[in-house]
Amino acid sequence: MSLATLALHGGPKAVTIDPGDIFTWPIVTSEDEDAVLDVLRRGAMSGTDVTKQFEAEFADWIGTEFALGYPNGTESLRAAVWACGVRAGDEIICPSITYWASATPALGLGAAVNFADINPNTLCIDPDDVEHRICHRTKAIVVVHYAGHPCDMDRIMAIARRHGVRVIEDVSHAQGSLYKGRMCGTIGDVGAMSLMAGKSLAIGEAGMLVTDDRDIYERCIAYGHYERTGARSHYNSPDQQVTDPSLRQFAGVPIGGFKHRMHQLSSAMGRVQLRYYPGRIAEIQRAMNRFWDLLEGVPGIRAHRPEPGSGSTMGGWYHARGLYRAEELGGLTSGAFCEAMRAEGVTMCVPGANAPLHTHNVFHYADLFGLGKPTMVAFAERDVRQGLGTLPVSEAVAETVIGVPWFKHDRPEVIEQYAAAFRRVVGHAARGQMT
Repeated sequence: MSLATLALHGGPKAVTIDPGDIFTWPIVTSEDEDAVLDVLRRGAMSGTDVTKQFEAEFADWIGTEFALGYPNGTESLRAAVWACGVRAGDEIICPSITYWASATPALGLGAAVNFADINPNTLCIDPDDVEHRICHRTKAIVVVHYAGHPCDMDRIMAIARRHGVRVIEDVSHAQGSLYKGRMCGTIGDVGAMSLMAGKSLAIGEAGMLVTDDRDIYERCIAYGHYERTGARSHYNSPDQQVTDPSLRQFAGVPIGGFKHRMHQLSSAMGRVQLRYYPGRIAEIQRAMNRFWDLLEGVPGIRAHRPEPGSGSTMGGWYHARGLYRAEELGGLTSGAFCEAMRAEGVTMCVPGANAPLHTHNVFHYADLFGLGKPTMVAFAERDVRQGLGTLPVSEAVAETVIGVPWFKHDRPEVIEQYAAAFRRVVGHAARGQMT
């Protein structure tokens, strides 16, 4: 059967249907607006009453005892790293493919980041590249459920427990993702995440920390929630369950010097968004699984999703990616493939994902404390800086990963056109007809 001429070569575009609001996110209704306006009209933007309600509802939804709101995800990660005992001269292990906020909190504490490679199919930290990096100064493993795909938490937790190392889950891409039936963020010692406007649970500029560990929760309050006196915490004098009275001295002044209060316009929107989030991500999963099912068996591209029947899911499928295998398409580069896809009307098809962090200058040369040497080695017993060639899978993501449509609604006729565009370009590439 002959293939239609590629749009890149003058043919008609494969995608002709107006997608409407299929890519619009977040879904904002009058209910969100009313909740935000109530905060504005009461002048309660800098209070904590709405935030505490949101925290309780979030903890109940995700399944942890404690939840603590933050002004952004970066600060929730910073607090998690500090609460897990990371200090100057220590190390954390973190995947190289992630947003910088997964790693930079360690530098801000004078610690070093020992970057690990990723699994080429999950795009998450590779357990096989973790254990050999652990030393007596390693305090935490930061795992990132990348683009919504759950990490291999069974193996990570087994490694961490063998060595007495904490596990911090960065859930910024994966609110609502399941790992073998368990919510991501509830498996490690602490979960931290962004809830900014682009995420799958989008409530403005905000973050959330979740844990079942009361000590971690209390330390996070002490670190940057100075106004939370009266919250259940050994650090605050109203609590009568004080095991160490000397800790009461920190009430009212943040140990870290940070102000970690969530803005209540965000928490008000968060309460509404959370109410509808399970239903919305269920529809996203139907739509995205429909898209990938239509491309099952197509050479050169693979679905970035857990195996069916594994009990693991992609949550809201944030930062939707596909796995690209150039060797199945005559060596066609990801850049050339994506150029052809964009010509067909799939504008979000771009090569790669986050750039590898282990080669970034910040982790080689930045001197945060003015000590005349890079922070990565300023307090360290060893130099864990890594250059090109040390993490081959991470360094190859520009050629092995591509962007794909992130459908927010399950509309078969639209999804089928986007899938047909992929099949058209793959068909030409497989026949060597791209030039």
